[in-house]
Amino acid sequence: MEKAKIPEMVLGVLGGMGPAASAEFMRLMTDLAPAECDQEHPKVFLYSNPQIPDRSSAIIGKGRSPEADLRDGLETLIDWGADLLAVPCNTAHFFIDGFRDELSVPLIHIVEATLELAVLNSPSGAWLLSTEGTLKSGLYQKEAHKIGYRLLLPPEEVSTDIMRSVHSVKAGDLPLSGEMISSVVEELRSIDDLPMVAACTELPLAYSASGLSEDGMISSLMALAKKCIDSLYI
Repeated sequence: MEKAKIPEMVLGVLGGMGPAASAEFMRLMTDLAPAECDQEHPKVFLYSNPQIPDRSSAIIGKGRSPEADLRDGLETLIDWGADLLAVPCNTAHFFIDGFRDELSVPLIHIVEATLELAVLNSPSGAWLLSTEGTLKSGLYQKEAHKIGYRLLLPPEEVSTDIMRSVHSVKAGDLPLSGEMISSVVEELRSIDDLPMVAACTELPLAYSASGLSEDGMISSLMALAKKCIDSLYI
């Protein structure tokens, strides 16, 4: 087996949105790295800031915009020496898109990475599971239209259950989140038997707690971690 090349670039991760999702992202980075010892893993700067205002609430007009905090966090990582940026929060990218081109280093976009993985894993399409803010922002719908991918949106009453599952993960109640997402998946698959795009970074955790088969989910956390690893080990 060929020995892994030690990455020269430093990855800057703006996390804390939420903390459990960020921790899972870092675990996936470790699992996916083609490393045989500590020194072959990438150098990562993690700036975890759970105090960033809720992204979904801001999009639907019920909270303060997190844009300034997101920009400050990413600029801080750049000042620390990050060569590449990642944010394991889907909804945050609605605000990041407003200044992404002004950043002095590249940012790996979680929406683009997730839909790339969706195309590979389920060419015929998938269901979109996300926060209310991500759904209303059109982040995934726009990118899916751009690449010609079939993305199905859940009925409004199902979206409410998805949000409840997300909040259960944030509250530390994984068993409840798993029960909720299991019910959601069952209902959506009765309409069209397609995989779920977990377009909120809490949802892969809920899905894992549900006991459902992992091949029925396309994880935005996994997609972002894969893209980061591919970009670092070049």
